[in-house]
Amino acid sequence: MSIALAKEVLSIEAEGILAVRDNLGEEFERAVDVVMACPTRLVVTGIGKSGLVGQKISATLNSTGTPSVFLHPVEAMHGDLGMVAPTDVVLAISYSGETSELNRLLGSLAERKIPIIALCGKPGSNLANHAVATLNVAVPREACPLGLAPTTSTTAALAMGDALAVALLNRKQFRAEDFRRNHPGGSLGARLKVAIREVMLTGDKVPVVADGASMQEAVAELNQKNLGAVFVVDQAGLLQGIVTDGDIRRLLSSGKNLAAITLAEGMTRNPVAIASDLMAADALSIMQQREITVLAVVGDQGRLAGILHLHDLLGKGEFRFLI
Repeated sequence: MSIALAKEVLSIEAEGILAVRDNLGEEFERAVDVVMACPTRLVVTGIGKSGLVGQKISATLNSTGTPSVFLHPVEAMHGDLGMVAPTDVVLAISYSGETSELNRLLGSLAERKIPIIALCGKPGSNLANHAVATLNVAVPREACPLGLAPTTSTTAALAMGDALAVALLNRKQFRAEDFRRNHPGGSLGARLKVAIREVMLTGDKVPVVADGASMQEAVAELNQKNLGAVFVVDQAGLLQGIVTDGDIRRLLSSGKNLAAITLAEGMTRNPVAIASDLMAADALSIMQQREITVLAVVGDQGRLAGILHLHDLLGKGEFRFLI
């Protein structure tokens, strides 16, 4: 009974997020433009459950490159309004858009000509009327069977906050190195601040064949090491090329016989590679830009030194070093 109810709740909340997604439009772009033009901070405010959602959104913004602070609307009316600079932008959260404590704050913000972005479920509300852009988070129904406790609506607000943060991250060209600098104490930050040589696979774990090998030998090595790629090196150990799972699938789908294809014909020459003394964050940035999951690691004069897989950076099972 409990499992069935839990599944129903999750389905209702998923339905709500999809409804919010379908309502996205020019207002979202306008909100992003307003924040991008802000030279200082995005001040997030809300009360009750909306306030808790706002604190999470503010934290996400800070960690992804958009300076932010949370302002409690009641405390704001008792002195904390002084933290809002004339150049700030305010993100105000209220599903009804008619929360009394927030409405009192809106007038003061309007007097100071502070731009307001509304995150609410009622586009015609008082909050929306004060806003330069409205992020509509209207949902068909709450997951609470009484229709009283904010459930789907708060999930939708959180998701919209994430969408805004990621859109801003993209506009700002926020990189993995920037994320690492903002998370010096986090587990992901710890993973990204080490040298590549500390996390790469070496020796017999590296899928590699000589440039004189056959395509069948390359496929066998690829399957044995199970990392999605095999590197091709010359007699001096210099990296010559790469054959990936995708390369093999494309060759087979074209109707070609692997036995009739030479390694030189099937491999990609001059594959993307990185030096072993660079940081793991640098490797992650390259993987993101090139949309690849494995990276050749080279040492002196381009000799193959190891292989780095995306799982070694983001974690899959036990991470391979101690901090």
